[in-house]
Amino acid sequence: MPEASGLTRAGFAAILGAPNAGKSTLVNRLVGAKVSIVTQKVQTTRFPVRGVAMEGSSQIVLVDTPGVFTPRRRLDRAMVRSAWAGAQDADMVVHLIDVAGELHSTGGDATAAQHRSVQDTATITAGLRAAGRQAILALNKIDLVKRDQLLGLSERLFAEGTYSEAFMISAHNGSGVDDLKRRLAELMPEGPWLYPEDQTADLPVRLLAAEITREKLYLRLHEELPYAASVETTAFEDKADGSARIEQTIYVERENQRPIVLGERGQTLKWIGSRSREDLAGILDRPVHLFLHVKVAPSWSEDRNLYRDMGLDFEA
Repeated sequence: MPEASGLTRAGFAAILGAPNAGKSTLVNRLVGAKVSIVTQKVQTTRFPVRGVAMEGSSQIVLVDTPGVFTPRRRLDRAMVRSAWAGAQDADMVVHLIDVAGELHSTGGDATAAQHRSVQDTATITAGLRAAGRQAILALNKIDLVKRDQLLGLSERLFAEGTYSEAFMISAHNGSGVDDLKRRLAELMPEGPWLYPEDQTADLPVRLLAAEITREKLYLRLHEELPYAASVETTAFEDKADGSARIEQTIYVERENQRPIVLGERGQTLKWIGSRSREDLAGILDRPVHLFLHVKVAPSWSEDRNLYRDMGLDFEA
């Protein structure tokens, strides 16, 4: 509830970072509820997802942006442009960095993904500097590295002159996250709340439902289905008994990907539907009847309507 003085604060905090830095996990942790999907697959978040976090009399609207990386196709370009737009429009920017990837990128056994993570971090830092934006530095996954390494990394990044302050956190186990949340609450501008106190996300329910199913799809098939699928909620009906009837279509790019999603005797699709239904029933707080279909659509990533529904710029 607001303070006795009636003073309230509300504003936007954009979480910016390389793919798989832990942005969605951090947003979910700050909100205290699932508002953004989380998988082991990079570039899972395709459009800004707004989660609403409360801290005392402050309301923090957290913008979980797509990861910043080197784009190679239209959807990539639209995602990166969306991430920078989210940062530009926000009252505060949090630059989240995967410290494990950053610190382990220089050794001979470093993975290509770790090298890319460092390159993406440099791109973000340069972009913030060019835009004249000060950001909060959040070093994530601190449970995976030694403290003296953290201090050295923090000092090196601070030398860039882009950051106003730093927090060492683990979005996964919550370490340090409460301190970051309190600081963000203090930095929000004075003003009335933008959403009801009990609202945790600003995302159309049809889009939220599609995102939950896409999460389960990638959790089950992240290696077999490399970034080549999309999910659309084609029907959402409120039933008289209070339940929801949802129909969704999973789009894949090639005919040989359809049996991968279906699985032997439909078992993979059944697993995806079961896990998605469980999550949706919890989020919507009512029974859910979910029906999934799989279709081949070679050009789904060039569908202008898809970009419009996700709030992305088709011309990026």
